[in-house]
Amino acid sequence: MKRIIGAGPEAPATGLTAAQGTDKPAVRRVVVDEGSAGQRLDNFLLRELKGVPKTHVYRVIRAGEVRVNKGRAQADTRLEIGDEVRIPPVRLPGRAAQPEAPAREFPVVFEDEYLLVIDKPAGVAVHGGSGVSFGVIEQLRRARPTAKFLELVHRLDKETSGLLMIAKKRSALVALQDQLRERETGKTYAALVWGDWPAKLKVIDVPLVKFVGSDGERWVRAGKADEAEAKRSISLVKVVQRTAQFSLLDVTIKTGRTHQIRVHLQQAGHSIVGDPKYGDFERNRELARGPAKFDRMFLHARRLQVQHPATGEALVCEAPLPMSCIQLVKCSA
Repeated sequence: MKRIIGAGPEAPATGLTAAQGTDKPAVRRVVVDEGSAGQRLDNFLLRELKGVPKTHVYRVIRAGEVRVNKGRAQADTRLEIGDEVRIPPVRLPGRAAQPEAPAREFPVVFEDEYLLVIDKPAGVAVHGGSGVSFGVIEQLRRARPTAKFLELVHRLDKETSGLLMIAKKRSALVALQDQLRERETGKTYAALVWGDWPAKLKVIDVPLVKFVGSDGERWVRAGKADEAEAKRSISLVKVVQRTAQFSLLDVTIKTGRTHQIRVHLQQAGHSIVGDPKYGDFERNRELARGPAKFDRMFLHARRLQVQHPATGEALVCEAPLPMSCIQLVKCSA
């Protein structure tokens, strides 16, 4: 747990306005503990200054108002255990109070002192932001107030269910994210798509491009290899079961791009059942209103294989399909 070792009133930070009717803020001096050791200064501040825009955080760093061991520091400065970070007083413009995250635990698939793997339900964001007040990580922190460190190792879309890793130590976070970056993990998803998936289509190697649409939303599209913004993306596809309307697939991703599986399957002509963003909206609506009452996206992170961040041993976690997904497949068989 971080320890505040001193506080005193100082002038408001550069470029930040005071909210009417709030108490005068004070400078804070925080000692870095094991949970924050090795973290970049900017990321440390973004967690300490919840709700403060990134532009403001970088502004106070550049202005020299943030100090590490009484000296100026850069945004990419790596913090060490025992460092003292001076955090200037920061106030936000007055705005409606955000609802507090309720304490919530989630089904645990694996847990030890380094790592927690849960089975995330569909419809729950992994973290707050972009119009979402709170997500899995905020609810877990409220449910475990004595936990010194809880951080997301990776992310799942709000609509996707299944296996989600949360690090309980910074060393575990770094080790697992290195594995993800070096593609040394195995992540397999169950996806139900419309139509009869071609038996010969086993590898999708299509680059993806992120962009912001006219609606202000984040989107992803298939791109071309020579596009500057295109990133190579590879998905391996195996047919598990065929029904009259659907194909149940196992999709193993070799890269971890935003919306990778959703866009790869959609551009192949077989969108994921229930996908609200890239799917067949008319058929999804009919399915939700029909006898099955299926109103979620059928994408489930069902299997995860990593090397344990401390022991190096292979760790394989599995999460069964949610009952609503099982029933839909049975009804359509």
